[in-house]
Amino acid sequence: MNRRCFARASALLACAGMATLFAAPARADWQQVYGSGTLKVAVYNEFAPFSDKGAGIDIDLAQALAAKLGVKLSLLPFPADEEVADDLRNMVWKGHYLGYGPADVMMHVPVDSRLMAGNPQVRIFAPYYVETLRLARSARGIPRFDGMQSLDGKRIGVEKVSLSGMLVLGEGEGRLRDEVRIYPGAGEALAALKAGELDAVVAKRSEIESALRGDAAFPLEEVGFQRMPRTGWAVGMAVRNDSEELARRLQAAINDMSANGELEALFARHGVKWGKP
Repeated sequence: MNRRCFARASALLACAGMATLFAAPARADWQQVYGSGTLKVAVYNEFAPFSDKGAGIDIDLAQALAAKLGVKLSLLPFPADEEVADDLRNMVWKGHYLGYGPADVMMHVPVDSRLMAGNPQVRIFAPYYVETLRLARSARGIPRFDGMQSLDGKRIGVEKVSLSGMLVLGEGEGRLRDEVRIYPGAGEALAALKAGELDAVVAKRSEIESALRGDAAFPLEEVGFQRMPRTGWAVGMAVRNDSEELARRLQAAINDMSANGELEALFARHGVKWGKP
């Protein structure tokens, strides 16, 4: 993937001491957060059902975490960059070149060992959800699902530039390609399914569950792709690597919400089934 490049001048090296002197202090740990009385939380834009137009699971969770820490919440919505590593740089440990960020904590970060190893500036922790792909089918259009062969000749909706789209288009060396319909987002594909314009949609489980709300006319099915972990992938949070105390307090809050049923209830309010990571 292409990455944004930042110009560097030799003059900056010569003035490094002065630059450090006048740089804004980094909010590195709990004392800075507690002293300000505010927890700055980075959330993705246009990322339903987790964060979209000021509402969603991640936003409710951020509010609950701030309350448990005894501080106010300040949201920092941002558009996804080309890679998660770019988002971590912009929103966690450095700040965006346009001037916003970093936040104290970023939501919805894959809890992945390779991502951790490649980004030593951040601490990724506190998995709070496991995401997977699912297939939602029209019970009328596909009365019985016996694997991907049941989709032959059926109209299948996927989101453009998505994992689900890539996997469906590549299934069986492209044998389903002529049946695939591309939509701007999973929401539009699921709306087309409900309108009878599609027979099935492959998307993230959270997207399907929040849109269909258990409608019996559109059963959910597990789908297996060779290039995708069958158990899905966990998502958690990220802070600067030196924010050890803040991470500890956030982890304790997540543990408490998991144990007392708050996390399950929070996800249920958005129509999504929660399972302990």
